[in-house]
Amino acid sequence: MASRAALTGHCLCGAVSIRVQGDHDPAIGACHCRMCQIWSGGLFLCFDAPAASVEIKGPVTRYPSSSFSERAFCTRCGSHLWMRDTGQDDAIYNLMPGLFDAAARFPLRSEIYTDRALDSIRLSGDHPRATRAEYEAQAAHVKGDTP
Repeated sequence: MASRAALTGHCLCGAVSIRVQGDHDPAIGACHCRMCQIWSGGLFLCFDAPAASVEIKGPVTRYPSSSFSERAFCTRCGSHLWMRDTGQDDAIYNLMPGLFDAAARFPLRSEIYTDRALDSIRLSGDHPRATRAEYEAQAAHVKGDTP
C-alpha cells in the first residue's frame, strides 16, 4: 500500500459513509469478468484498502456473489460500495473509487479479464493487463469466470 492520506466517501444518497484512514493503494484496478460486467453494467473499477484502514457507517447489504467473495451496496439507494474476499476478517476491501472525490486523480494500476471486455469498453495506456487465463493461473482461489 502506497498512501496513508485519509479518504472519505459516501453513497449516492449519503446514508453510507466510508472512511479510509491508514494504508491504501491510490491506484485503480479494472476488471472485465462477466460477473463484474453484470454487477457494474460494464466495467468494475476499484482501489484497495486493508480492513484495518476502513470504517463504514450506514445501512449496508452484503451479497455473497461467489464462493470466495461478497459485494456490498447501500440498502437505501443501491450504490455499489465494494467487493471483498470472504473467509478472513482482515481481507482487503476493493472499494468503488467513484464514492471518493480524492480518487478522481488515481491512475490506472492494472486491468484483468481483458479478453472478456465489452467491445465498447477498451482502456488505453501503459499498464499491466491479464486475460482470463493469465489471471486465473495466478489466482488459485478463482474458480472461473461465469460464462
